[in-house]
Amino acid sequence: MAKRVNPDKRNSGALEERQAKFTTLSGVPVEPLYTEDDLKDFTYQRDLGDPGEFPYTRGIHRTMYRGKLWTMRQFSGFGSPEDTNQRLHYLLKQGQTGLSIAFDLPTLMGYDSDHPLAEGEVGKCGVAVSSLADMETLLAGLPLERVTTSMTINSPAAMIWAMYLVSAEKSGANRKHISGTIQNDILKEYIAQKEYIFPPAPSMRLVVDSITFSARETPRWNPISISGYHIREAGSTAVQELAFTLRDGIEYVDWVRKAGLDVDDFAPRLSFFFNSHNDLFEEIAKFRAARKIWATVMRNRYAAKNPRSWICRFHTQTAGCSLTAQQPYNNVVRTAIQALAGVLGGTQSLHTNSLDEAWALPTEHAVTIALRTQQVIAHESGVANMADPLGGSYFLERLTLDTERACYEYFDKIDGLGGMVSAIEKGFPQKEIHEAAYAYQRAVENREKIIVGVNDFVTEEERPVDILVIDEGVARRQREKLAGLREKRDNARVRQTLEALGAAAATDQNLMPFILESVRTYATLGEMCDVLRKVFGTYEEPAFR
Repeated sequence: MAKRVNPDKRNSGALEERQAKFTTLSGVPVEPLYTEDDLKDFTYQRDLGDPGEFPYTRGIHRTMYRGKLWTMRQFSGFGSPEDTNQRLHYLLKQGQTGLSIAFDLPTLMGYDSDHPLAEGEVGKCGVAVSSLADMETLLAGLPLERVTTSMTINSPAAMIWAMYLVSAEKSGANRKHISGTIQNDILKEYIAQKEYIFPPAPSMRLVVDSITFSARETPRWNPISISGYHIREAGSTAVQELAFTLRDGIEYVDWVRKAGLDVDDFAPRLSFFFNSHNDLFEEIAKFRAARKIWATVMRNRYAAKNPRSWICRFHTQTAGCSLTAQQPYNNVVRTAIQALAGVLGGTQSLHTNSLDEAWALPTEHAVTIALRTQQVIAHESGVANMADPLGGSYFLERLTLDTERACYEYFDKIDGLGGMVSAIEKGFPQKEIHEAAYAYQRAVENREKIIVGVNDFVTEEERPVDILVIDEGVARRQREKLAGLREKRDNARVRQTLEALGAAAATDQNLMPFILESVRTYATLGEMCDVLRKVFGTYEEPAFR
């Protein structure tokens, strides 16, 4: 960092600064002014380059949004498959250009809707999907060859993806032509979200099997979305989100290569998923640094030769953890700023949170406002007219370089611990996030960081918005459907495919073909996961000091 010039010497009439800590949201100090002196180590070709060219700091496409706007992909899922299907059709009619599906907690944990542990949670935080029959209902009437679909699920991702593939085939779609993304990022579950089933090694095996199968069978599908979103929601800083996400990506590349694939056989279909928080410039710098770092890692660390292997393609979601139950209409403004950061940072697709999500899953009214926020940015703000409109800003370029440097420092620490799986087992990223979350909470409580309507500008108010309520009738109907399914399916064939899956799990065979066969017999999600639980065991996180 260059030596700072006293701002009073630049302008003798300058006012004294407010008594505040001028930092980014993550606590990085921000100077009063940035000049060319802050970029003495900066060169255009090495650190920026043109859009669409290595190192892709300015964007992965030459024309960026002049060629094609980002995909507007609202995250949707609640209640029964019928409920969510109706919402997906509604959003497409409102101008949404991609689908994104959220699953309820039992589904995320590999339990059927009629399992005792599912009680009280069916359809509450996403859609309930227990079988191919549910998936067929969920996707009914959707143009699967013309619209991309993202599905946010991790531990049982292989089973849910298999249900999607079989359902698409039965609707007449060609597996080679459908496109979309399955999140399938188990490492961030151990780090942050904690929705895991199996221990790390067999969980990584499922991810590797999915990526390997996809490279051969679904050339337009992204078999993993390496996710920093949940890491940030758990309380990380922007740098921690970036570093742990990209280092997770490196770990997946290492494991897939050990399975025998050449990096260029699968790296072009790796995708990423980032959070966009309130600090506009910090978030833009994070996105730009992500592209530069990933391109450099793939070209230099792995000697990838295909330029598509160098490209960091990512989805962005605005920060759910920033939404407040107090004065929820303030969330519209927060979301607009966060969405703007994603667009200025060059995202490929975007979800904007709804104003009522601190209270419940979004209503149709609220989700429409969230979608309209993207459309206003796209068509009225002018920011889509050029690639990387803030490129060359002294402050932004300095922040991008500093973010990159701090990310590589984390890489060195994790490499020194033996890689990300080993670092997770030692509790390193978990501890880093806990400390960052604690520091941020202290800053809010001490009013060093102001949250409008929470620790300042507070008003008394009753519940200010109508909310979406998921009643217990959803669970009852799902249980009835499962009972009917088990009566009419060929249970002998189901048992055969489940036994074959269990036998294959005890070997090193790719499990995707066996999972697909089980799905075709209408074996349920819980039945398949139970088979794998018997072979792989389940995971409980140890206590870290």
